[in-house]
Amino acid sequence: MAIHQDDYIQRRNIYEEYAHVLDYLPYGRSSDKPRHLVVPSVQIMGEQHFTLLEAELKVGATVVVPERIYIGRDRREKVDRIISRIGYDQLTANAKAEVTPLIDELVKKQEKRFVDFFNNSQPVTPRMHSLELLPGIGKKSMWTIINAREKKPFANYKDIETRTGITDVQKMLGKRVFEELSTETKYRVFTRTV
Repeated sequence: MAIHQDDYIQRRNIYEEYAHVLDYLPYGRSSDKPRHLVVPSVQIMGEQHFTLLEAELKVGATVVVPERIYIGRDRREKVDRIISRIGYDQLTANAKAEVTPLIDELVKKQEKRFVDFFNNSQPVTPRMHSLELLPGIGKKSMWTIINAREKKPFANYKDIETRTGITDVQKMLGKRVFEELSTETKYRVFTRTV
């Protein structure tokens, strides 16, 4: 899956529809405001692009971690507005503790999306393939994957593991998503930048 400039522009304008609550902040994140101006907020992670966001809740709305909430452009039940995108380093300690288990759950639920990545990924540069961005995948494993998918597209994680000898594909994908969220990385395959 080559990452072209046009793709980047299109992805940048795509908004998350649903997110999962990482932490509930009854007094907001900033303590420099007078208490009567502070509104309850949540730190959330988008379901599709793993976008980290901070959102203001509607008056009287309650949420629990890791509740799935609607944050799209239509009428929202619990979220009043999206305050901003945030980086991993801006998450609270509680939110950081929820990130890895949530990523693992989303990678599990979105199996088709990630299997499609294995089936359709392309070079990022003339010398590097996007498969090599995954932890533990080098040139030899990359060619094993490419040769296997040319014979027949992969059907699921188990199929990838069986036909390539790679172990725990789901965990490998989760590690890559976490790496993209928590570190400064040149290539982003599954997440959006702040």
